Amino acid sequence: MSHAEGPDHRKLLNWDELVIGEQLPTLDYVLTQEMMDEFRLGVMDPEAAFPTISQKVDVRPYHLVYRDDGSVNARCSFHFYNPPVAGKRIVVHAWIADKYARRGKNYIVTEAVSVDEDGRLLDRVITHELKQPSEVGKKWQ
Repeated sequence: MSHAEGPDHRKLLNWDELVIGEQLPTLDYVLTQEMMDEFRLGVMDPEAAFPTISQKVDVRPYHLVYRDDGSVNARCSFHFYNPPVAGKRIVVHAWIADKYARRGKNYIVTEAVSVDEDGRLLDRVITHELKQPSEVGKKWQ
């Protein structure tokens, strides 16, 4: 995520000090029909029901707080409960769900839950990210 204007006040990620359970900034937006239409066009499915995933709510709150050397998506799971409705406000709560090291590589897990203005649970997204992207190509060197 680039920040073209002004100084970058986000914290540099220190994996050792990262706290499991840390709450990340809440996102709040109105899902428009245009957003739904663009998502459906992008996934080539005129009836695609969950455009909330295109908002990247699973990792955007993390990037509002932290800066790092980048990441590689290691795994992502989506759980869909109720399709969102155009015109409804959606609130997304996100947090650091876990961190772990595997084969000398550091990973973080973010979790995000989207709820609409009527209190309906829309989705839950759990994302595992390798926080050492330079490690990815090493096995082929």
